[in-house]
Amino acid sequence: MRLDEFPRFPLIHAPTALEPLTRLQQHLAGPRLYIKRDDCTGLAFGGNKARKLEFLLGEAMAQRATVLVSAGGLQSNHVRQTAAAAAKGGLGCHLVLARNVPIDTAIYQTNGNLFLDRLLGATVHICGPNETRLEKAEAVMAALRATGETPYFIPVGGSNGVGALGYAALMLELRDQATAQRLSIDRIVAASSSGGTQAGLAVGASLAMIAPPVTGIDVDGKSVELRRQLIAIAADCSRRLDIAAPQESGFDLVSDYAAPGYGLPNPGTIEAIRLLASLEGIFLDPVYSGKAMAGLIDMIRKGRFSKDETIVFIHTGGAPALFAYTDIF
Repeated sequence: MRLDEFPRFPLIHAPTALEPLTRLQQHLAGPRLYIKRDDCTGLAFGGNKARKLEFLLGEAMAQRATVLVSAGGLQSNHVRQTAAAAAKGGLGCHLVLARNVPIDTAIYQTNGNLFLDRLLGATVHICGPNETRLEKAEAVMAALRATGETPYFIPVGGSNGVGALGYAALMLELRDQATAQRLSIDRIVAASSSGGTQAGLAVGASLAMIAPPVTGIDVDGKSVELRRQLIAIAADCSRRLDIAAPQESGFDLVSDYAAPGYGLPNPGTIEAIRLLASLEGIFLDPVYSGKAMAGLIDMIRKGRFSKDETIVFIHTGGAPALFAYTDIF
């Protein structure tokens, strides 16, 4: 199937801007730097999940679902955008959230994305100490079916073969922008966590017939598990498009920047957030894009890239989470 043959519900402001990071480039005295502004997709403060949700919501509606069910952490960007997509599509929304980050401050437990989830009208279910998100989600869906609802389950991060279609589509958009700007892209860098974004980019490279390597910055510290997810999601997405799956060796995954763990910013993350804000007027988040940019900055300082290269950083959004982390600044 072609991308335009899949059911799709319009959610994003596209194309998102592709713009130079001139001041950051000068500050680092490194390669040419550009940023793909997927923090500006438009849905509920923007972010990368909106691209995935266009296809996921399209499939949900094709299946006549009445309510979306998804899962994440307390400060999940994905569930915030899922709640917004459900509101826009006229569907109910139930979110299963786990306390998977060891932060117990009052602001973390109430502000940021969690506040927005509730404002968007979602019903929030918090996992108990011995409950997994999947177990809780299955119980929520069973209860919904018992009341006559038709739930559609969206996995963590919207990361499956359907969701990855959103980032396969982005590669076509990026190819056209690069052509219009007469830009030759040598590398793409993005945060990688649940795997759907990086897997979609890899599949999209085949669709767009462009070959810049995609470097994923592992923000969880579970690179072996993440690599398996990337391969599986890319294979599923490729099967749906009836194209060859990316080679397993083609997934460049950097695992040096995740410490001390998921959702826990390190000094490099905080520096990256401050630098982008003060030099470019762009907000990164403390969980995904901040860690990914910290990785890119460190690799530039270590001379991994030449000054003749052009690197595109995919900004996956997440700035609302900053309001749950104000104490770290």
